[in-house]
Amino acid sequence: MSGTASGVRPPTGAGRLFASPAPDLASHLATFGPVPNASAAHLIDELQASGLQGRGGAAFPAWRKFAAVGSGQDPRSRGGAAVVVANGAEGEPRSAKDATLLRAAPHLVIDGLLLAGRTVGARELYLVTTAASLPYVARAIAERTDAAAIRLREVTEAFLSGEASAVIRSLEGGPALPRDKTRRLSASGLGGRPTLLNNVETLAQAALIARFGAEWFRRLGTEDEPGTRLVTVSGTDLAPTVREVAGGMMIAAIVRAAGGSTDGLGAVLVGGYHGAWLPAERLDTPLTRHDLAPLGAAPGAGILVLLDSASCGLRASAAIAGYLAAQSARQCGPCANGLPRMAEVLEKLAGGSRDTALPAEIRRLAALVSGRGSCHHPDGTTRLVLSALTVFSAEVKAHLAGGCLADRRARAGVAA
Repeated sequence: MSGTASGVRPPTGAGRLFASPAPDLASHLATFGPVPNASAAHLIDELQASGLQGRGGAAFPAWRKFAAVGSGQDPRSRGGAAVVVANGAEGEPRSAKDATLLRAAPHLVIDGLLLAGRTVGARELYLVTTAASLPYVARAIAERTDAAAIRLREVTEAFLSGEASAVIRSLEGGPALPRDKTRRLSASGLGGRPTLLNNVETLAQAALIARFGAEWFRRLGTEDEPGTRLVTVSGTDLAPTVREVAGGMMIAAIVRAAGGSTDGLGAVLVGGYHGAWLPAERLDTPLTRHDLAPLGAAPGAGILVLLDSASCGLRASAAIAGYLAAQSARQCGPCANGLPRMAEVLEKLAGGSRDTALPAEIRRLAALVSGRGSCHHPDGTTRLVLSALTVFSAEVKAHLAGGCLADRRARAGVAA
């Protein structure tokens, strides 16, 4: 499959989603050409061959979601026509990729949403995003004659609002909070119907694969992480910056591509607030699940948060843990009780308490809440906290001894 049939040359560099500024329909078609009218089976085959993984954070193979909803054979489903949801809620405060995509290339997302609807036979199509992004999508939909069935829905800006079941719950008129996962969305989602929910970047990538094929998609990236992905880099003096990078690119190279510097960095938080810290000496690690797994990290939704060596990693982690505890759904014991208590103990450690029992207490609380929540919020929070104890172990010892290594480095820098 190639773009030659429409006379459009497939993008060759890493800037595929942003091949050129194409927020209006005319520019979009001139850049990418029309979406081919391929069969559902062909699109699923291309997605499988491409190796496209979901860009919302879980990295689930895109083709499996399409196939699960499109098959209509799940005995747990209540039946009814399938539903497709494009998730642009982006509750993670350190991510700006979805908002950037919806502003710069909304028609690619719409293409992907329409393709998904056609593939699974959906009668209802939703695009869920925040108030700031809605005008860009609404303007794009108004330009088209094929997008009248898409329903735009605003979601509140909160950490958990982008979680899959929270999105469905908000569409049903409830709060944008996760619900117990007793069934897969592919079997029983919105209104009990089979539901295909994908991150907006996943759908935009699917729209490109439908045009140019799996072989083209795999020309960049690695065998395990093919294609490109959007990454948000922020921290130190760098405002949130989104870059499209090839799969398998080293973290240090991504930081530099975003305009940041690796000089003076103490650590990088990989995967956002539910991610894990990497020390500065490991920034040559490729941003892949395979390479990050031994370090307890994963690409997640493509988020890198920079921490300079003059900043205390324990204090930064305590602030994030406090935020996450406050953002919990408070619908289960681990969220309502465990996370606030864990954040409180970490805050004591970061604040200078010399109680040597604090690290062990944090680990005890982490073991109590992990795997026991109604959603994955406790698991993600404990991942962040435990990685802080590991990566900043020297800082832990310094705090328990009544000092702070980051403060010493900062004073030394001022003195110099």
